[in-house]
Amino acid sequence: MAAKSAHGASNGASPAQVPLSTELARLEEIVRKLESDDAELDDALALFEEGVQRLRAARERLAEAELKVQAVLEQADGTLRTSDLDV
Repeated sequence: MAAKSAHGASNGASPAQVPLSTELARLEEIVRKLESDDAELDDALALFEEGVQRLRAARERLAEAELKVQAVLEQADGTLRTSDLDV
C-alpha cells in the first residue's frame, strides 16, 4: 500500500505523470520544512524519506532524458556525437 505524502500525492505514483518542475518544487518545499526548527522528529523523518525517494526518481528521469538526447544525436553512420547541454 502506497503511503500518501503531506502534499497529497501518492509516493507510489508514476514519476512520469508529474512534471519534473513539480517534483523539484516539492523537493524545495521539503528542504525548507526540514530546515525550519518547528518540525517534529517523526514528521521530519517522513519528509526526509519522501525527499530521498523524490530525489532518486528525479535523478532517474534526468538520466533517461540524457540517454534520449544521446540517441537523437547519434549520427547515421552509427557514431555518437555528444555535447554538453546547457540546462
